[in-house]
Amino acid sequence: QVQLVESGGGLVQAGGSLRFSCAASGRTFSSYAMGWFRQAPGKEREFVAAISWSGGNTVYADSVKGRFTISRDNAKNTVYLQMNSLKPEDTAIYYCAAKSGAPLTIATLYDYWGQGTQVTVSS
Repeated sequence: QVQLVESGGGLVQAGGSLRFSCAASGRTFSSYAMGWFRQAPGKEREFVAAISWSGGNTVYADSVKGRFTISRDNAKNTVYLQMNSLKPEDTAIYYCAAKSGAPLTIATLYDYWGQGTQVTVSS
């Protein structure tokens, strides 16, 4: 069992930056691939970024490539999402998620989810 707690959300102006953290409980964090997803009002949950258990493999949605960076520190049981050059369309609730195996882009393949953290980007 893995429990995930996100932090770092808030209100930011367009062009600004935020950094999310997702702290995981459990001794097997380093064996899980981690992902970030987001859900805007009235829209389906969408993939943002994912990282392999070792951190050696990362995947990004085209909409955030070059602006967002996912990373992890297995010693701290934490995964991060650095978000730069934020746009109003990045406004959403952001969720971190964990799964065994490869870092994939499909939300239904993830086994554990955090409670989500809100980001609002003003224009």
